[in-house]
Amino acid sequence: MSAQPEPALLYSEEEEALRAAVRDLLTDHCDPAGVIARTESAAPHDVPLWKALSDSMGLAGLLIPEELGGQGATHRETAVVLEELGRAVAPVPYLTSAVVATEALLACGADDLLPELASAATVAALAVGLHVAPGGTVPHVRLEGGLLHGELSGIADASIADLLLVPADDGGLYAVRAADATVTPQVSLDLTRPVARVTLDGTSGRRIGDAAPAVRRALRAGAGLLASEQLGLADWLLTETVRYLKERKQFNRQVGGFQALKHRLARLWLEIAGLRAAARNAADALTTGADTDVAVAVAQAYAAQVTVHAAEEALQLHGGIGMTWEHPVHLYLKRAKADSIAYGTAGTHREALAESVHLPAP
Repeated sequence: MSAQPEPALLYSEEEEALRAAVRDLLTDHCDPAGVIARTESAAPHDVPLWKALSDSMGLAGLLIPEELGGQGATHRETAVVLEELGRAVAPVPYLTSAVVATEALLACGADDLLPELASAATVAALAVGLHVAPGGTVPHVRLEGGLLHGELSGIADASIADLLLVPADDGGLYAVRAADATVTPQVSLDLTRPVARVTLDGTSGRRIGDAAPAVRRALRAGAGLLASEQLGLADWLLTETVRYLKERKQFNRQVGGFQALKHRLARLWLEIAGLRAAARNAADALTTGADTDVAVAVAQAYAAQVTVHAAEEALQLHGGIGMTWEHPVHLYLKRAKADSIAYGTAGTHREALAESVHLPAP
């Protein structure tokens, strides 16, 4: 029995170059004040930013083969992009369309739809609640007389989607144009990734494949790469908090010089270093296919705790300014809390991990 290769956790030169390019673009097009302003409007998604990411860099098609108009890249490069989008808490449908919906279409072999996603001419959303974990129970709609009937809730980025991928009770996954469905916004804690209710009332759709394997593959990729987004969130929160504590003075000395605060920051740095290893391992496992279920479960069992802790520490250590609407830390806290239940809670992933290594709960 040959030994499996060691996971590649370090960033390559190409990945670092990609990171620099994405960060530069986000610096120019996604400032915190602009994101906050969008959350107060009726259009929280940043469509111009989404077009810039797609048109100038081709990021919407990273996971799509070149022959279908994509970049033919791997989950490792996609993870780097999600890190940077997390750092900017960017209100774009990248995770939902360029990762989750794309993986579902790849699993179904829907080659006619993938070029639309690669060019960002179409934004797609998998019509499965954001809280559903890989392998979890997937709500579906009824298929009667060739038409779809039913309601699905908690669908992330459905309000901006052009195409909905809907599981039905016949076991199929159906492509439905969003214009033919009723999409109703729901109250969302995370203002930068809104959720909605999708209602189908005798809506036509095209069966593109079997729902079970496609949804499982899509949710597994979503959960695994969500850890990279959470890493970006936590890394920004730590960096910004350290910067603030170096500038803030109390009793004529830097606040960051107080030993108790140094200890809190050091602990957080260690937690984020562990999250980086787990997130990179999940991205590498999705790329190579080696122990993917275990790597994804490990990453998501750990990521939520670290990211929420980073947001809470940032909020507290920014003092009074951290409690204001004008400071962006509240956006990161809300995204961190929403991400903690996205694609399964930490507890759900711990249970899956225990079963996968034959240690089921009593």
